[in-house]
Amino acid sequence: MLDIAVLPGEYAVCQMAAGSALPPALSSGLAVTDVVTVSWTTDGISVICPMDRAPQQAVVETAWRCLRVSGPVDLAVTGTLASLVDPLAGARVNTVAFSTFDTDYLLVPAVRLGEATTALTRAGHRVVG
Repeated sequence: MLDIAVLPGEYAVCQMAAGSALPPALSSGLAVTDVVTVSWTTDGISVICPMDRAPQQAVVETAWRCLRVSGPVDLAVTGTLASLVDPLAGARVNTVAFSTFDTDYLLVPAVRLGEATTALTRAGHRVVG
C-alpha cells in the first residue's frame, strides 16, 4: 500500500519549441506543494507545472490534478508506478507520470479525480487531500 497525496490546484502539461527559453516564473516563488518538471528533447521542451505558471508561448493542455506518492521512494524498489497506473488504466483514467529522485507523480484529468482516487483506494492505496 502506498500513501498518495492529492496536491492542491490544477496543473498544465505544456509543450514548447526546442531551444525556447524557460520563463523565470517557472522556478521563482514556488509554494511548498508546487511541482514543476521540465524535459528537453530534440523535438521540444515539455513542462508540467501549476496552471498559473504555464509559459505563455507554450501549447498547453490544462485541468490536470497532481498526485504525489509520499516518499521518499527507494529507487531500487520495483513496481511502484505500475501499482498506480494499472488500477487507473482499469478504470479508464488516463495518466501522465513522472518521477524525481525521491518519489513518483501522476497527473489525472481534473474531471476524473474522483474516479482516480476511488480506483487507487480500491487497489489498496491510501489517498489524502
